[in-house]
Parts: sequence; C-alpha cells; structure tokens
Amino acid sequence: MKIYLLPLVFCLFFLSCDQKTKIEKQVEAIPMTIKVERFDTVFFETKPQDLDKVKKQYPFFFPTGIDDSVWLQKMQNPQWRELYAEVEKKYANFDPEKAEIETLFKHIKHYFPSTKTPKVITIISEMDYKTKAIYADSLVIIPLELYLGKNHKFYQFPDYIKQDFEQNQILPDIVSSFSQGKITGSTAKNLLTQMIYFGKQLYLKDLLLPQYTDADKMGYSPAQITWCEQNESYMWRYFIEKELLFSDDQKLNSRFIIAAPFSKFYLEIDNDSPGRVGAWIGWQIVRSYMKNNAISVQDMLQLDAKEIFDKSKYKPKKNDE
Repeated sequence: MKIYLLPLVFCLFFLSCDQKTKIEKQVEAIPMTIKVERFDTVFFETKPQDLDKVKKQYPFFFPTGIDDSVWLQKMQNPQWRELYAEVEKKYANFDPEKAEIETLFKHIKHYFPSTKTPKVITIISEMDYKTKAIYADSLVIIPLELYLGKNHKFYQFPDYIKQDFEQNQILPDIVSSFSQGKITGSTAKNLLTQMIYFGKQLYLKDLLLPQYTDADKMGYSPAQITWCEQNESYMWRYFIEKELLFSDDQKLNSRFIIAAPFSKFYLEIDNDSPGRVGAWIGWQIVRSYMKNNAISVQDMLQLDAKEIFDKSKYKPKKNDE
C-alpha cells in the first residue's frame, strides 16, 4: 500500500511547490519602492546650532515640554556617540536591509492589498527591548541599537532577551508589529486564546517571510526549534492532562507565552526547554487549521481561538517521528 501511495505523495508535494512558486512570482511582480530616512545619522551628524532644523523635519521625535538642552546633551554625550559609531559600523550601508524590507512589503501587499507603502525611519533609542521595530500605518521605525548582534559589548541583558538582537530579526519584528493591527483581539484570557493569538502572528511570518527558518521566525536558536519538535507530544500531553488550555490562570502566560529563559513545566525538562513554547504550539495548531480548512488568511485572523482549535484537526507529532 505504501508503494502505491508514493506517486500520490510526490504529486501533492510538487503541486504545493508549484503553488508556492506561483505566489512568489506574483509577489515579485508587485512594484515596490521603500523610502528610508536615517534619522540616527541626521541627528548625530547635526551641529548643535542646527537642532531646530532637525526638530522641524522630525517633530514626532521631539515631544513638547522637553528642553533643547536634553537633545544637545544627547548629541554630544560620549556614550551616545560611541553607540552611534557602533551602529554606523554595522549599518553604514542600509541598502541590503532596504531590499529585504521591500520584499517583505511586496508580500504584505499581496496578502493585504490595501496596505499603504510605508516610509522607513531608522533611529537610535533607549535600548527598550520591549519596543523593537514598529509598524504604524504608513511608517516603520527601526531602533538599530537593538540589532547589533547578540554578543555586542553594549548588551547587558540576559541571554534569552539578547539572543534575537540580530540583524535577521528586523523583518520578523516588523511582522510582529504589523500583525497587531490585523489579528482580532479577544476578551478571553485563557491559555488557548494566547497560544492561538501568537500562533496567528507566527503563521503570518510563514506567509510574509517564506525565506526565513522557523528558528528565525520564533527568535529561537536551531537547537531550541529542534527541542520543540522533539518534545511536541510531551508538551501537548502535559497541557491536556493538567487541563491548562481553558484555564484563566494568568501565571500561565509567564510560564509558556512571554519571553523567558525557559518554560515552566515544573519538571526536569525545564532545564532544556526554551521560553514561549505555548506560542510555538499555537503556531502548529494554526498551521494545521489552515491546512485542513479552505479559508483566506484575512478571515482566519478574525476567528475565535476555540473555533480554530476545534476545526484544526491538530495532532502533535509523536516523539519518534
């Protein structure tokens, strides 16, 4: 029987590849030119006496009520200038990143045609790792100080936070921000709702960043993705046996959803697990739903988490698969 099934499997595989190739050709044909403005360069290369010119050009970066002395001090502060020098060393030529952003927004335009082509502004900010690349309607703001490489000397953060301070996380972070305006929120606070929310976000990365690995989409190392794949059925069994999916216990978010050095099963496997495994499983559920249901991504993003779960036919891979 398996021998007879092989031709069918190969046909389905090649049909899937043809469909992907067709979409990528359509994406490639979309005209797209992204304008990039290097506010970081403008600010730190401006002479103090010309500050007013910069304020007029970029008023949204200069909140009212803050005295000019604050900005003048920042312009000349040795530590800020050293940080600027490090950013310039890595991103003096931003053309490769610009090309990648244009490719990303071609994909976004393909799936969300009404999306405005944004202007990209690069900045150097306060190293707020909770606010990385931001998409806001027709503007993308990228704080370049958060993409210097996880081993950079300026990063005094735990490893689990700085591990995605890499150049290849700029685009996934833009998609994460973009997704917030596309995914319908829910008043439900249970674990499944949080899992599916981030699963939707990660599924968008499947579509919009097809060249990226699963590790890059998650901000994981390859070893962390492998751990999730090898322990999928164990994790799922734990969630079911402990009746966690529909629990409103908000501690579950810190245990399984938000960034953390490891996930908290309160078992020996915690030592090897990455954080956010609940988001990873939510991703597999959404992938299964989209595989087994004929629906547009736009409509899927509006669906209730329980409906997605009930119709997903999700079945975790066994550990020996």
